[in-house]
Amino acid sequence: MFHLASAIFWAVAQPVSLVMLLLAGGTGASILQWHRLSLVLCSASLVLLFLSGWTTVGALLLQPLEERFQRPDPPPRDVDGIIVLGGGMESGINLARSGYELNSGGDRPVEAAVLARHYPEARIVVSGGSGSVFTEGEGDADSAPRLLTALGAEPERIELEKKSRDTYENALFSARQINPRPGQTWLLVTSAFHMPRSVGVFRSVGFPVVPWPVDYKTSGREGIGLSQDNLIDTLDNITVAVREWIGLIAYRVAGRTDELLPAPGEE
Repeated sequence: MFHLASAIFWAVAQPVSLVMLLLAGGTGASILQWHRLSLVLCSASLVLLFLSGWTTVGALLLQPLEERFQRPDPPPRDVDGIIVLGGGMESGINLARSGYELNSGGDRPVEAAVLARHYPEARIVVSGGSGSVFTEGEGDADSAPRLLTALGAEPERIELEKKSRDTYENALFSARQINPRPGQTWLLVTSAFHMPRSVGVFRSVGFPVVPWPVDYKTSGREGIGLSQDNLIDTLDNITVAVREWIGLIAYRVAGRTDELLPAPGEE
């Protein structure tokens, strides 16, 4: 129920959807000759579109998330396993073509393959079923092994967790499947902006992990002002940032995490 409700809410709450709803409301108000309301709604849509597409608001919202957790320096000498969270594959395309097409989060499985070469004894766990609600797609646990083996990972090292539909289920089902022992070292590979929420839910299910963030979307040097990026990337930044901050709040309210913005140093 939580997964369905969050999907429906996000379909409406994402910035581009809000712009369209405000424009639709403004148009309707104009037809009804509610001119003042129409002006307010249309103006609000233009302001939201400008902030979303031509300013650094999205990057500034992402920065504290991406900077929250850093890779360990020096890296662990011995690693028992590598968990890579789903979200890096084009689920619909891969379902249709049986390939391993990557989306903007494709650094996740690629980095897992790199780590697999660096830690040849480590188990590799791909966590991610199909979380699609409105479209049909293939879970990363089905697609990623094709990429990992193509990049040199031994098939017998790859373990699949196919039931999870969201981050909380990633942690819950991975913990049940892996059953980690005290003193083991498990790397968690996911996008840098997604790491605080991911670490929070893994902690909540009693599975200590070592964050290994990838897929950075900001340089960390962006200041207040106009975006220097292209329109599509700028819109993507604010969409990702708003979704992640809403996710952090929703997970805390729902009791899926024990803190709003998990901090390092508690693993």
